[in-house]
Amino acid sequence: MSLEGKVAIVTGASRGIGKAMAMGLAAEGAQVVVAARSEESRPMLPGTIHSTVGEIEDAGGKALAVATNVREEDSIRHLVDRTLDEYGAVDVLINNAAIGSYTPFLEMTVKEWDLIMSIDLRAPFIACKAVAPIMIEQGSGSIINISSHAATNIFSSTLSADSEEIALIGQNYGAAKVGLERLTWGLALELGPHNIAVNVLKPLRPVITEGFLAQRPDADVSTWATPADMVKAAKYLAGQDAKGLTGATVTAEELVRRLGL
Repeated sequence: MSLEGKVAIVTGASRGIGKAMAMGLAAEGAQVVVAARSEESRPMLPGTIHSTVGEIEDAGGKALAVATNVREEDSIRHLVDRTLDEYGAVDVLINNAAIGSYTPFLEMTVKEWDLIMSIDLRAPFIACKAVAPIMIEQGSGSIINISSHAATNIFSSTLSADSEEIALIGQNYGAAKVGLERLTWGLALELGPHNIAVNVLKPLRPVITEGFLAQRPDADVSTWATPADMVKAAKYLAGQDAKGLTGATVTAEELVRRLGL
Protein backbone atom coordinates (compact mmCIF):
# COMPACT_ATOMS: atom_id res chain seq x y z
CA MET A 1 0.00 0.00 0.00
CA SER A 2 1.35 3.42 -0.93
CA LEU A 3 2.08 5.86 1.88
CA GLU A 4 1.54 8.87 -0.37
CA GLY A 5 -0.73 11.32 1.46
CA LYS A 6 -1.14 9.08 4.51
CA VAL A 7 -0.98 10.68 7.95
CA ALA A 8 1.46 9.11 10.41
CA ILE A 9 2.11 9.93 14.06
CA VAL A 10 5.55 8.92 15.35
CA THR A 11 6.27 9.34 19.07
CA GLY A 12 9.80 9.81 20.32
CA ALA A 13 10.74 11.26 16.94
CA SER A 14 13.15 14.03 17.93
CA ARG A 15 16.13 11.70 17.57
CA GLY A 16 17.24 8.09 17.20
CA ILE A 17 15.04 5.37 15.71
CA GLY A 18 11.93 7.54 15.92
CA LYS A 19 13.51 10.35 13.92
CA ALA A 20 14.82 7.88 11.34
CA MET A 21 11.38 6.29 10.92
CA ALA A 22 9.67 9.68 10.67
CA MET A 23 12.05 10.75 7.93
CA GLY A 24 11.64 7.42 6.16
CA LEU A 25 7.84 7.67 6.11
CA ALA A 26 8.01 11.27 4.90
CA ALA A 27 10.31 10.22 2.08
CA GLU A 28 7.54 7.88 0.91
CA GLY A 29 5.03 10.74 0.78
CA ALA A 30 3.44 10.42 4.22
CA GLN A 31 2.49 13.52 6.20
CA VAL A 32 4.31 12.92 9.47
CA VAL A 33 3.47 14.25 12.91
CA VAL A 34 6.69 14.40 14.92
CA ALA A 35 5.90 13.96 18.62
CA ALA A 36 8.25 14.22 21.60
CA ARG A 37 8.99 16.46 24.58
CA SER A 38 12.19 17.84 23.06
CA GLU A 39 11.58 21.38 21.90
CA GLU A 40 15.06 22.61 22.76
CA SER A 41 18.31 20.82 22.01
CA ARG A 42 20.55 19.80 24.90
CA PRO A 43 24.37 19.77 24.67
CA MET A 44 24.63 16.08 25.60
CA LEU A 45 21.54 15.02 23.67
CA PRO A 46 20.99 16.97 20.44
CA GLY A 47 17.79 16.84 18.41
CA THR A 48 14.31 18.32 18.76
CA ILE A 49 10.91 17.85 17.17
CA HIS A 50 11.56 21.05 15.24
CA SER A 51 14.92 19.91 13.88
CA THR A 52 13.36 16.65 12.71
CA VAL A 53 10.57 18.55 10.95
CA GLY A 54 13.15 20.88 9.45
CA GLU A 55 15.11 17.98 7.96
CA ILE A 56 11.94 16.44 6.56
CA GLU A 57 10.87 19.71 4.97
CA ASP A 58 14.37 20.35 3.59
CA ALA A 59 14.08 16.98 1.84
CA GLY A 60 10.74 17.99 0.31
CA GLY A 61 8.46 16.24 2.79
CA LYS A 62 5.55 17.36 4.94
CA ALA A 63 5.67 17.26 8.73
CA LEU A 64 4.21 18.82 11.85
CA ALA A 65 5.92 19.15 15.24
CA VAL A 66 3.72 18.59 18.30
CA ALA A 67 5.29 18.81 21.74
CA THR A 68 4.06 15.76 23.63
CA ASN A 69 4.68 14.31 27.07
CA VAL A 70 3.55 10.71 26.68
CA ARG A 71 3.30 10.31 30.46
CA GLU A 72 0.26 12.59 30.38
CA GLU A 73 -3.01 11.36 28.90
CA ASP A 74 -4.14 14.90 28.06
CA SER A 75 -0.92 15.51 26.15
CA ILE A 76 -1.42 12.40 24.02
CA ARG A 77 -5.01 13.35 23.29
CA HIS A 78 -3.86 16.86 22.35
CA LEU A 79 -1.39 15.24 19.94
CA VAL A 80 -4.16 13.31 18.22
CA ASP A 81 -6.51 16.30 18.16
CA ARG A 82 -3.78 18.50 16.68
CA THR A 83 -3.15 15.87 14.01
CA LEU A 84 -6.82 15.83 13.06
CA ASP A 85 -6.96 19.62 12.98
CA GLU A 86 -3.98 19.77 10.63
CA TYR A 87 -4.46 16.73 8.41
CA GLY A 88 -7.97 15.40 9.06
CA ALA A 89 -6.95 11.77 9.56
CA VAL A 90 -4.70 9.35 11.41
CA ASP A 91 -3.64 6.44 9.19
CA VAL A 92 -0.53 5.27 11.03
CA LEU A 93 0.56 5.34 14.67
CA ILE A 94 4.08 4.34 15.64
CA ASN A 95 4.49 4.02 19.41
CA ASN A 96 8.24 4.49 19.58
CA ALA A 97 8.80 6.73 22.62
CA ALA A 98 10.59 4.77 25.34
CA ILE A 99 13.32 4.99 27.93
CA GLY A 100 15.64 2.28 29.20
CA SER A 101 17.09 1.46 32.59
CA TYR A 102 20.20 -0.26 33.87
CA THR A 103 19.34 -0.16 37.55
CA PRO A 104 19.80 -3.60 39.19
CA PHE A 105 16.61 -5.07 40.64
CA LEU A 106 17.74 -4.86 44.26
CA GLU A 107 18.53 -1.17 43.84
CA MET A 108 15.45 -0.29 41.78
CA THR A 109 12.85 1.93 43.42
CA VAL A 110 9.12 1.79 42.85
CA LYS A 111 9.44 5.26 41.32
CA GLU A 112 11.90 3.92 38.72
CA TRP A 113 9.63 0.96 37.97
CA ASP A 114 6.62 3.23 37.52
CA LEU A 115 8.55 5.67 35.30
CA ILE A 116 9.45 2.97 32.78
CA MET A 117 5.95 1.48 32.83
CA SER A 118 4.34 4.89 32.31
CA ILE A 119 6.37 5.66 29.19
CA ASP A 120 7.03 2.23 27.69
CA LEU A 121 3.64 0.56 28.29
CA ARG A 122 0.97 2.94 29.61
CA ALA A 123 1.61 5.60 26.95
CA PRO A 124 1.17 3.22 23.98
CA PHE A 125 -2.08 1.99 25.56
CA ILE A 126 -3.37 5.57 25.78
CA ALA A 127 -2.24 6.40 22.24
CA CYS A 128 -3.92 3.30 20.83
CA LYS A 129 -7.12 4.20 22.69
CA ALA A 130 -6.98 7.69 21.20
CA VAL A 131 -6.48 6.69 17.56
CA ALA A 132 -8.53 3.48 17.37
CA PRO A 133 -11.95 5.19 17.07
CA ILE A 134 -10.57 7.42 14.31
CA MET A 135 -9.18 4.48 12.37
CA ILE A 136 -12.43 2.56 12.85
CA GLU A 137 -14.37 5.45 11.35
CA GLN A 138 -11.89 5.66 8.46
CA GLY A 139 -12.18 1.93 7.79
CA SER A 140 -8.46 1.16 8.03
CA GLY A 141 -5.25 1.92 9.85
CA SER A 142 -1.89 0.61 10.99
CA ILE A 143 -0.49 0.66 14.52
CA ILE A 144 3.16 -0.25 15.05
CA ASN A 145 4.42 -0.80 18.58
CA ILE A 146 8.20 -0.67 18.88
CA SER A 147 9.56 -3.37 21.17
CA SER A 148 13.03 -4.68 21.93
CA HIS A 149 14.86 -7.97 21.94
CA ALA A 150 15.06 -7.32 25.69
CA ALA A 151 11.40 -8.45 25.85
CA THR A 152 12.41 -12.06 25.38
CA ASN A 153 16.15 -12.01 26.10
CA ILE A 154 18.34 -11.02 29.02
CA PHE A 155 20.11 -8.10 27.41
CA SER A 156 23.43 -6.70 28.57
CA SER A 157 26.01 -4.29 27.25
CA THR A 158 29.74 -4.30 27.77
CA LEU A 159 30.68 -1.06 29.42
CA SER A 160 33.59 -0.48 27.05
CA ALA A 161 35.67 -2.32 24.47
CA ASP A 162 38.44 -2.74 27.07
CA SER A 163 36.19 -3.95 29.87
CA GLU A 164 34.62 -7.30 30.72
CA GLU A 165 32.13 -5.67 33.07
CA ILE A 166 28.55 -5.84 31.83
CA ALA A 167 25.35 -4.04 32.70
CA LEU A 168 22.00 -5.84 32.47
CA ILE A 169 19.07 -3.97 31.01
CA GLY A 170 16.62 -3.16 33.79
CA GLN A 171 13.91 -5.67 34.63
CA ASN A 172 11.36 -2.85 34.41
CA TYR A 173 12.27 -2.18 30.77
CA GLY A 174 12.09 -5.84 29.73
CA ALA A 175 8.80 -6.35 31.55
CA ALA A 176 7.27 -3.28 29.89
CA LYS A 177 8.25 -4.50 26.44
CA VAL A 178 6.77 -7.96 27.11
CA GLY A 179 3.55 -6.24 28.12
CA LEU A 180 3.58 -4.12 24.97
CA GLU A 181 3.90 -7.21 22.79
CA ARG A 182 0.97 -8.91 24.54
CA LEU A 183 -1.10 -5.74 24.18
CA THR A 184 -0.34 -5.72 20.47
CA TRP A 185 -1.54 -9.27 19.87
CA GLY A 186 -4.79 -8.60 21.69
CA LEU A 187 -5.43 -5.37 19.84
CA ALA A 188 -4.82 -7.08 16.51
CA LEU A 189 -7.69 -9.47 17.30
CA GLU A 190 -10.03 -6.77 18.60
CA LEU A 191 -9.34 -4.23 15.86
CA GLY A 192 -8.94 -6.67 12.98
CA PRO A 193 -12.67 -6.64 12.12
CA HIS A 194 -12.29 -2.89 11.58
CA ASN A 195 -9.44 -3.41 9.09
CA ILE A 196 -6.76 -2.09 11.44
CA ALA A 197 -3.38 -3.81 11.48
CA VAL A 198 -1.50 -3.90 14.79
CA ASN A 199 2.05 -5.22 14.80
CA VAL A 200 5.19 -5.32 16.93
CA LEU A 201 8.44 -4.18 15.33
CA LYS A 202 11.77 -4.70 17.02
CA PRO A 203 15.42 -5.03 16.05
CA LEU A 204 17.25 -8.34 16.10
CA ARG A 205 20.26 -6.58 17.62
CA PRO A 206 20.58 -3.47 19.76
CA VAL A 207 20.42 -0.26 17.72
CA ILE A 208 22.84 2.61 18.20
CA THR A 209 20.95 5.73 19.24
CA GLU A 210 21.87 9.11 20.67
CA GLY A 211 19.86 8.34 23.78
CA PHE A 212 21.77 5.15 24.58
CA LEU A 213 25.15 6.75 23.96
CA ALA A 214 24.19 9.61 26.26
CA GLN A 215 23.43 7.09 29.02
CA ARG A 216 26.44 4.86 28.39
CA PRO A 217 29.05 6.80 26.41
CA ASP A 218 31.76 4.18 26.98
CA ALA A 219 29.67 1.18 25.85
CA ASP A 220 31.08 -1.12 23.18
CA VAL A 221 28.60 -0.82 20.28
CA SER A 222 30.85 -2.31 17.61
CA THR A 223 28.37 -5.13 16.87
CA TRP A 224 25.22 -3.01 17.11
CA ALA A 225 22.93 -2.11 14.23
CA THR A 226 22.00 1.26 12.74
CA PRO A 227 18.32 2.29 12.41
CA ALA A 228 18.31 1.54 8.65
CA ASP A 229 16.51 -1.83 8.81
CA MET A 230 13.99 -0.49 11.32
CA VAL A 231 13.12 2.27 8.85
CA LYS A 232 12.61 -0.16 5.96
CA ALA A 233 10.46 -2.47 8.09
CA ALA A 234 8.43 0.43 9.50
CA LYS A 235 7.61 1.67 6.00
CA TYR A 236 6.37 -1.80 5.06
CA LEU A 237 4.24 -2.23 8.19
CA ALA A 238 2.83 1.29 7.88
CA GLY A 239 1.30 0.24 4.57
CA GLN A 240 -0.54 -2.73 6.07
CA ASP A 241 -4.14 -3.11 7.17
CA ALA A 242 -5.95 -6.12 8.60
CA LYS A 243 -6.15 -7.72 5.15
CA GLY A 244 -2.36 -7.85 5.17
CA LEU A 245 0.11 -8.52 7.97
CA THR A 246 -1.30 -8.08 11.47
CA GLY A 247 -0.82 -9.55 14.93
CA ALA A 248 2.82 -10.26 14.17
CA THR A 249 6.01 -9.74 16.13
CA VAL A 250 8.44 -8.69 13.43
CA THR A 251 12.20 -8.36 13.71
CA ALA A 252 13.38 -5.71 11.30
CA GLU A 253 16.41 -7.53 9.91
CA GLU A 254 14.46 -10.72 9.21
CA LEU A 255 11.60 -8.86 7.50
CA VAL A 256 14.00 -6.85 5.34
CA ARG A 257 15.86 -9.99 4.33
CA ARG A 258 12.72 -12.06 3.67
CA LEU A 259 11.00 -9.42 1.55
CA GLY A 260 14.10 -7.95 -0.03
CA LEU A 261 13.24 -4.45 1.19
